Amino acid sequence: MGEHSKVYFIGAGPGDPELITLKGKKILDKAGVIIYAGSLVNPEVFSGAGAEIYDSSGMTLDEVVCIMKDASSGGKVTARLHTGDTAFYSAISEQIERLRQLNIPYEVIPGVSSASAGAALLGQELTIPEISQTVIFTRMEGRTPVPEGERLSELARHRSSMVIFLSAGMIEKVREELLQGYPEDTPVAVIEKASWPDERAVRGVLKDLGEMVKKAGIRKTALIYIGDALKASEVSLGKESKLYHKDFRHEYRKQS
Repeated sequence: MGEHSKVYFIGAGPGDPELITLKGKKILDKAGVIIYAGSLVNPEVFSGAGAEIYDSSGMTLDEVVCIMKDASSGGKVTARLHTGDTAFYSAISEQIERLRQLNIPYEVIPGVSSASAGAALLGQELTIPEISQTVIFTRMEGRTPVPEGERLSELARHRSSMVIFLSAGMIEKVREELLQGYPEDTPVAVIEKASWPDERAVRGVLKDLGEMVKKAGIRKTALIYIGDALKASEVSLGKESKLYHKDFRHEYRKQS
């Protein structure tokens, strides 16, 4: 089976149609079939494409794989569009497993995560020297369970920067779990629909998290950010990376 019959899993980005990679866009332009993950993917990303287009939000895994199989055996490139970046909560693993069983070639093209888009809206680096050098991407336990050691209350003990996906609908529970590790005055930000035209950000401290989300009327498609690093986009912390320090040498720059 040649190059022409590959299935490409593409991170479509968080919403802004310009936040897809050039590589992803080129594949969309030549694809014969596009399968996209429903309302979470901005349809402007593939507007003007001459492909057969399927919305997978009402489809089963079997139905999605069946479309891929038919396209591949018919020599058509399939672009499988997932929201954000394929590495987080995209459910590509189960699809790839099926493609392997069917000997259908595939490739994954990363995208911009909503977690990055949200940090960009805040004008924020999530890793600040001496404050936090770790970012945890996680979610609250809902219908999909999480491993015992990954409960929010356990992860909160690290007090690192954290981005919580898919959990805005359980905000009081999130707050309760986070308070088991973070002090109540730890900065938080909640971002709804990062990079979409109607994106919104609300900021505050952990103890007010539930109230602030309810007041804003945010129910879903939102990310929760927490950690002391968030102070950097509000106040000057005076913490500088060694990388650009005048006394720091590396292979590209001599000490000044």
